[in-house]
Amino acid sequence: MKLIVGLGNPGPEYNFTRHNFGFLALDFYAKIHNLTWQKPKNHALWLKNGDQIFIKPQTFYNDSGRAVVEFANFYKIPLENILIICDDFNLPFGTLRYRAKGSSGGNNGLKSISEYLHTTNFPRLRLGTGNDDLRQKISDTDFVLSRFTPDEKSALPTLLAKISTEIDQF
Repeated sequence: MKLIVGLGNPGPEYNFTRHNFGFLALDFYAKIHNLTWQKPKNHALWLKNGDQIFIKPQTFYNDSGRAVVEFANFYKIPLENILIICDDFNLPFGTLRYRAKGSSGGNNGLKSISEYLHTTNFPRLRLGTGNDDLRQKISDTDFVLSRFTPDEKSALPTLLAKISTEIDQF
């Protein structure tokens, strides 16, 4: 069994923000595979596809670990079979970076998951949202809660297809 976790914030006001890139990636994956999200369970929207469980924690980004640990414990999923998909403003937009383990790198969602799992030894796929011009004009908080630029938005379908391939390879 594998657990695929997309990080983001619940609520329509966060749709298409940089911080919800993980949710966006899982929504795209679900759409192209004709999968339907189920009612919340263990603090997350979820769906099952074969031996994969996908979740979008509904506890807000900075407390994502609560849902992750509940699903991991309930389904007895080993750490190496948990993939966290999150945004990373330190990576240029469009960059994908997979790591089998590592630090939170300042990402509060990864920090929460590490605290709940008591380890940093779980895979993560970081989705680059960096935009140096925009980041120089606004705070980090405002940046992660900002929407994609028109150029970035036009690149999303191709990028989301690449992320879906990464999920399938995991």
